[in-house]
Amino acid sequence: MPQMNKGGKFIFGKSLIRTDGTLRIPPQAMEEYHIADEGKVYLFTGSKITGGFCVTRKGLLHPSKLGHILDDTPPLLDYSADSGEFIKYKGRSYCWVEISQEGQILLTKKMMDFLKVRPGMELLSIRSSDIAFTMGAKGPLLEKAENYDGEIPLF
Repeated sequence: MPQMNKGGKFIFGKSLIRTDGTLRIPPQAMEEYHIADEGKVYLFTGSKITGGFCVTRKGLLHPSKLGHILDDTPPLLDYSADSGEFIKYKGRSYCWVEISQEGQILLTKKMMDFLKVRPGMELLSIRSSDIAFTMGAKGPLLEKAENYDGEIPLF
């Protein structure tokens, strides 16, 4: 897992959005966040700078200081909202999707349009916090990754 610069963010790898909308989470991110343990993950909109989306699961989000997000949006908490249906909450939008044991998720066309990503894009998997990691679509970190001398694995 490369670190783009001293003291900078750690990168787990890149994930290609395939033509059918599937995307594979890098294995190291899966291990660190135990992201497939519950069979479902939450996606939420990324920052204005990095775009893309962040990934977490109920077992990380609910007991955290951000747990109120789920308490205040019962359709997310109990997964009664449709899979991939974004719910706006305090400046960000959240949804849930299923994740395979291999770390594969499916982004529908509607989700991709909402997130401003598309098939063929390589998203940079970035360690963000102990609650979530980011699948970044743009910005300075992606530019650094393009110019990085070492190898960043593609999944």
